[in-house]
Amino acid sequence: MKALLALVATLLLATCSQPPPLLDQILASGELRVVTRNSPDAYYLGSHGPEGPAYELASRFAENLGVALRLYTVRTREAAINEVSVGRAHLAAAGTSTGIELPDSTHFGPGYQLVREHLVYRRRGSRPPSIRDAAQGQIEVVAGSAHQRTLEELRLQYPDLVWIERADSDTEEILNDVSRGTVQYTLASSTEFALNRAVHPDLAIALDLSPQRAISWVVSTSGHDMSLLARVNAFFVLSRADGLITALLDRYYGNRDSFDYLLSRNFMEHLQTRLPQYLLWFKEAALKYGLDWRLLAAMGYQESKWDSSAVSFTGARGLMQLTEDTAAMMRYGDRSDPRASIFGGAKYLARMLDTVPQRIPEPDRTWIAVAAYNVGFGHVEDARILAQQQGRNPDRWDEIREVLPLLSQERWYANTKRGYARGWEPVRYVDNVQAYLNILEVAGTGSARALPEATPRPGAAGRAHKKTPERNGKR
Repeated sequence: MKALLALVATLLLATCSQPPPLLDQILASGELRVVTRNSPDAYYLGSHGPEGPAYELASRFAENLGVALRLYTVRTREAAINEVSVGRAHLAAAGTSTGIELPDSTHFGPGYQLVREHLVYRRRGSRPPSIRDAAQGQIEVVAGSAHQRTLEELRLQYPDLVWIERADSDTEEILNDVSRGTVQYTLASSTEFALNRAVHPDLAIALDLSPQRAISWVVSTSGHDMSLLARVNAFFVLSRADGLITALLDRYYGNRDSFDYLLSRNFMEHLQTRLPQYLLWFKEAALKYGLDWRLLAAMGYQESKWDSSAVSFTGARGLMQLTEDTAAMMRYGDRSDPRASIFGGAKYLARMLDTVPQRIPEPDRTWIAVAAYNVGFGHVEDARILAQQQGRNPDRWDEIREVLPLLSQERWYANTKRGYARGWEPVRYVDNVQAYLNILEVAGTGSARALPEATPRPGAAGRAHKKTPERNGKR
C-alpha cells in the first residue's frame, strides 16, 4: 500500500512539474512576443504609426488572443528564426519563405502569400528570352542572399552562368541601379518587385526563375508543444474566410495607379462637383493658419479625393485623412466633420511649417512641410541628414526628394534614427500635390475664380505658395 501511494505521489509530482502549454502561458501572461524585421515586407514606422503586412497580421493575432503584442526587430530572417528557436520569441513574423530547413523546436505556420523569384530588367532595355541569354549580360545580386542561392542552383543546369555579388548592398538598391540603367539584370522576389515598381516604373519582369514558395510565420513548438501552432492555424483559416489576408496583400502589393490616371476626368469632375461645398472652409482655414487655400485643397484631394467619408487602411479618416491622435492633438476631434477635418489638417500643416528650420526659404520650406505631413517630420529629418552626409543641400526640396527613397534601402535606413520608411511615398505625395495645385491655379471653373487667395498670417511671409520653375519644368 505504501509503495502504491509513493508511486501515485511520484506521478502527481511529475505531472505538476510539467509546464503548461505554450498557448496557456501566453494567455496567462497577457503578452505575445513576436520578432520581426524593419523592412517593407514586415514592419516599419509609417506616417501614422507602425505599418507593414507582418505587423498587421501579428497585431490581429494578438487581438484574437486577447493579449498585448510585444514586437521587436532583428536584422535578418535567420536571426528571427533563431529568436524563436531559443525561446525569446513565441513566433517570427519576418517575411520568411518556406523551402528552408528549420530548427527542431520550430514549425512553419500556414502560408499566407505565394512568391517567386524574377529576373528583372529595365523596360527600355533588351529582354532576355532565357537565363542563358541573360548570362551573356550583367547580373548582380546581394551576396549571401536567397537570390545568390538560386543562381547557384541554376548553374548546375547552366555551367556558364556568372554574376556579380554585392556585399555592401541590398536588393532595393540594385533594383534602383537596374532602373537607372547602370545594372542590366538582377533577381527579385515578387514582393520586392511589387514594392519597388511604384518608385521605379521602368522595372519589368523578364523571366520567372523559381517555383512559388509560401511566406509563413515561424512558430515555437519546443518540446513538441503544438498548442500555439494550432491556434495560429485556426487564426489563418478565419483570416482567409473573412478576406483579411486578401485585403492586406492587395493594400501593400497591389497595383498602384500612376499619376496620369489620377489626372484624368475624375479630377476635373470633382473640381466641379465636390470642391464647391468645401471651398469656403478651405479659404477660412487657410486664412486662419496663413496658408494658400489652393495648396490646402490640393492636399485634401490627394488625401481623400475630397470625400469626407474616406477611411484609409491605417485608420486615418476624413477629408484630410487625420488619425484620431492627430485630430485630438489639433483639437479638431470630429474627423467625420469636413470642416473640422480641413481646419485640423491646416493646423497640422502649419505646425509642420513651424517645425521646418526657419532659415529654409520658400518654396522648399513648403514642400518639406508637405512631405512631413505625409511621412512624418522625423523621416524627413532622417532624409535631410542623409542628404548632408552625401554632400547635398539638406535645405533644398529637390535634393531631399532624391534622398527620401533611400529610406527604403537597408544600407541607408539602418543608420537612421527612425529606420525604414516608404520613402517614395512622400515624393509621390508632393509631386501629386504640386500637379493638383497647378490645375487649381489655372482652372477656369467659376468656383475657382469666385474666391480671392488667402492672405498669409503675420510673420509668415512667403508661406503662401508661389509658382516655381521646379513645378513647371523638368527636374
